[in-house]
Amino acid sequence: MTAVKLYPPRPDKVYLFGTCLIDMLYPEAGLDAVRLLEREGIEVIFPDDQTCCGQPAYTSGYHTEARAVARAQLDLFPEPWPIIVPSGSCGGMMRTHYPSLFAGTPEEARAREVADRVFELTEFLVHVCHLTLEDRGAPEKVAMHTSCSARREMGLAETGPALLAKLGQVELVEQERASECCGFGGTFAVRHPEVSGAMVEDKSRAIEAAGAERFVTSDCGCLMNIAGRLAHRDSTLEGEHIATYLWRRTS
Repeated sequence: MTAVKLYPPRPDKVYLFGTCLIDMLYPEAGLDAVRLLEREGIEVIFPDDQTCCGQPAYTSGYHTEARAVARAQLDLFPEPWPIIVPSGSCGGMMRTHYPSLFAGTPEEARAREVADRVFELTEFLVHVCHLTLEDRGAPEKVAMHTSCSARREMGLAETGPALLAKLGQVELVEQERASECCGFGGTFAVRHPEVSGAMVEDKSRAIEAAGAERFVTSDCGCLMNIAGRLAHRDSTLEGEHIATYLWRRTS
């Protein structure tokens, strides 16, 4: 059972943990996350020394290696400000697994303290910022894909759709396989490519069948996987990180 998260008042400052995939493949999503937060009057601090949260190693069973990678992140957030993560996978790793990963180690208390301050971006925008949006885009049918970690580890199946529902010109269409994994799963896609390929084929076909003109997700791993499959089939349907989608339609 996912623990109930208590939400603080809107802070003056937050940290941003940018994630590897945003850094390497989707930098605009990270910049748009900053823009959304700054528009709400919040100063965003980006620790320069941040690297990987450790999730790929952890979910592959390499907990010692994951701990070494994660340990390097613990001292990046010394002030008691919220840590905003524009990815359910990284957010789920940091909030859900850091306490157990560091249990019985000298860093246990610090890991728990950091975990308690982690918020996924859409969660923070909905429950802390109480975001309102003025849609300036054209009418569009959109499907939302929520990552497994956001949905199951963080209990955030509704925050992405809640933000899209604030866009007056957007029709949120429900895909038949909304709660199913896209098949990425970090190293799962490398270890089991046939299974992963079948899963993302089902997911991409379901999004097309729903009549979506675009799909949106809050996790860049899922974005890369689903968009890559659609492009491989020469589909015209494209995807965006939700931060970029929200900023593009409201700026």
